[in-house]
Amino acid sequence: MKFGIDIGHNCPPDTGARGIKIEDNLTLDVGNRVISKLRALGHQVVDCKPDRASTVGESLRKRCATANASKVELFVSIHFNAFNRQANGTEVFAISDTGRKFAKPVLDEIVKLGFFNRGVKNGSHLFVLKNTNMAAILIECCFIDSPKDMNLYNPEAMANAIVKGLTGKLPTAAVTPVADEEDNPDTTIQRLQKALNRLKITDKNGRSLLEDGINGATTKSAIEKFQSITGIQQTGIAGDTTWNAINQILAKRVIRVNHAGGIVVRYLQFRLGVEIDGVYGPQTEAAMKRFQQQNGLTADGIVGPITWQKLIG
Repeated sequence: MKFGIDIGHNCPPDTGARGIKIEDNLTLDVGNRVISKLRALGHQVVDCKPDRASTVGESLRKRCATANASKVELFVSIHFNAFNRQANGTEVFAISDTGRKFAKPVLDEIVKLGFFNRGVKNGSHLFVLKNTNMAAILIECCFIDSPKDMNLYNPEAMANAIVKGLTGKLPTAAVTPVADEEDNPDTTIQRLQKALNRLKITDKNGRSLLEDGINGATTKSAIEKFQSITGIQQTGIAGDTTWNAINQILAKRVIRVNHAGGIVVRYLQFRLGVEIDGVYGPQTEAAMKRFQQQNGLTADGIVGPITWQKLIG
């Protein structure tokens, strides 16, 4: 299927709401993850967010124009709400019957995360829904000024819920971290320690992990560090979400400028020592070119097999 993903706002003067967190940051993070996951499932994705606009109206028109020109089959606009610090929950807007059919499963998946169900609502007042030629939905993921919602919010879980609602499935892990060991409680921790060492994730004291299969304080601190880097909820426990993130990186897919790589780009930014935002933009590209030059590689900013070999072997 061909999706048009509209990462809300992020195009000054078209900027989002502010509360406990900033809407622009959250829509960018979740949107990039959604794009990456849909592509991993084999879908075509058009990023509808404009690079620049002189007015909010121009920003909105450009989003619709991109979707219409690309003839996407479903337009999905991602936003976060803000109101009075008391309101909370998730709502999805649609106009057409087809739009509502897509909106309902997305809402249901997000509600499973614990958010209050505010329902599928009529979006006839929303510019991007009125001016796109295809079925369209606008997701208000939750309230950024609600302590309740922000305590529940996790970008990876939110992106998974949206993708599961849209497609009925999620990408499967691409790589097994260590292929030749038995998957039992004794070796799982050792596999994890080997994977984190390979990714150059150290403990809280900056030391590599001892690959002893013991889930002690140092291993937990390294897990928390990895979770922080990749934008996963910091539990110190390596569950499916953490392993999936490790596997996405170990898959070593090619990354180019303007890729919305989410977890993979966040990891690259950590290794390069630049701001971690999950977007492979000009700053990250320049840092990658410096890394490539320092390591005797072609400094083209493209993260291909040879660059990955230098990064993680």
